[in-house]
Parts: sequence; structure tokens; C-alpha cells
Amino acid sequence: MNLPRTFRLAMVALIPTAAIWLGIACALAQSPAAAETPATPPPAAAPLQTADAFGEQITLTPKTVVIVRGTANWDSAFDTLIDSFKSLSALLDKQGIKPAGNSMIVYTSTDDTGFTFLAEIPVDQDPKNLTKDMTMGKSPEGKALKFVHRGSYDNMDNTYEAITNHLDDKKLEAKDTFIEEYITDPLKTAEDKLVINVYVPLK
Repeated sequence: MNLPRTFRLAMVALIPTAAIWLGIACALAQSPAAAETPATPPPAAAPLQTADAFGEQITLTPKTVVIVRGTANWDSAFDTLIDSFKSLSALLDKQGIKPAGNSMIVYTSTDDTGFTFLAEIPVDQDPKNLTKDMTMGKSPEGKALKFVHRGSYDNMDNTYEAITNHLDDKKLEAKDTFIEEYITDPLKTAEDKLVINVYVPLK
């Protein structure tokens, strides 16, 4: 997960601009014109939203899953993952088996050109007639950090950049794998509307 530092640089660049606008706002508030203007009731506050998890420490519980192994190039990564989920879903649908949880991707290795992965769907019963690249198994378990990504798969570079920075800042050491849990169904959800939990297992 050695991603470029563009995300951090972009955040740093925003700080001076924010400070300038804050100074202008304070000056206007202290001007005579502002003091003479009758006070108006502030607008109603927007409902608070629960913040997405960022580096939340959790313990992953293993689940029984049907698995398909695959490899992908970064240029066509999402299409490859979708094809794997389609294969698993078709197998389960044919046998009338409903998923017992959200679809997951476990990245087992990565390099500059692509990666190897396990596409997993939790089940309560073992499906039959698995293809040669499918197996039954358990999802990852143990201590991990939880992060949330919202948006397209292509924009996940920013999320992983933030994760890398968090690990560096906290001096945490991650295992050589990471997991994506698709909270929204990737087969039915527009790519820019995806919600994905990213789990980083710790050593």
C-alpha cells in the first residue's frame, strides 16, 4: 500500500486558505456595520450525522464463506471483482442459497501491475457443484482497524492514502493483506454510490 502522497499535500494546501477566510470573517464580525445590524435568529442546525469509522479498532469474527480466487490488473480491477461476485452469486442463486452477509474482497498480494484476491460471500449452508476455482473457507479473523470509503472504486486511492498516513502516524504495523466489505451490493449499486468498509489486520 505504498501510495503517492498527493492526498496529504492537498490537505496541507487547504490550511492557509482556511486561515485567510477565518481572518476575514472575524474582521467583518468586529466592524461597526456588523455591530449595528440587528441580530437575526441563526438557522436551524442540520441534523448531526454519525461520523464514519476511521481507524476504529475492532475484532473480526470468522464467517463461513464461499470463495473464488482471482488475479486482476489495476486498469480493470473493478470489472474483474464484479465478475467474481457474479460467478459466486450465480452459483448461490441457482441453488436457492441466500448470502448470510456482505460480499468481501481479501487482497492476498499486490504489485505495481495488479493483485491477487479472494472474493468471498458468507453463507449458512455449503453450496454444491463448486467450480475448480471455488472453495469453502473462513473469512479473516483477529484484530483490525476499520475505515469507511464512500464513492467509486477508482477513488479508493485517496482512502488508502489516508489509511497509510494513519498507520504511519500511529506507528502501527499491518499484515500483508487487507479486506474490503461491500456494504452496498456492488452488483446493484452505481459505482459512485458504493459504501465499502476497509479492514486492515494488525500484526
